[in-house]
Amino acid sequence: MIKPENDSEILERLYAVIQSRVDVGSDSSYTATLLSAGMPKIAQKFGEEAVETVIAATINDSKQIVGESADLLYHLLVIWAASGVTPDDVWKELAAREGISGITEKASRKN
Repeated sequence: MIKPENDSEILERLYAVIQSRVDVGSDSSYTATLLSAGMPKIAQKFGEEAVETVIAATINDSKQIVGESADLLYHLLVIWAASGVTPDDVWKELAAREGISGITEKASRKN
């Protein structure tokens, strides 16, 4: 395993950069522009990246999957920042689900 450039903490670092753009003028960064456009635009961009990731997976292009996945994760983090969700919130939810069958966990959400 390669560390530290490729470790999971990159998501926290990227989230911190995104958070730092919340109060920055939209002329200075793409992230600030996206955040100022509001959730509908952020969600649209996330959806576009999700579709592009699916297309890359469908054609089994690993290089393209990597690039589109990075774009997808970035836009997901922008959604989190715009919603007041932190990586820790998501990590806690994942930890709570650890060891639970996916079928069992999904069934519990129907209630």
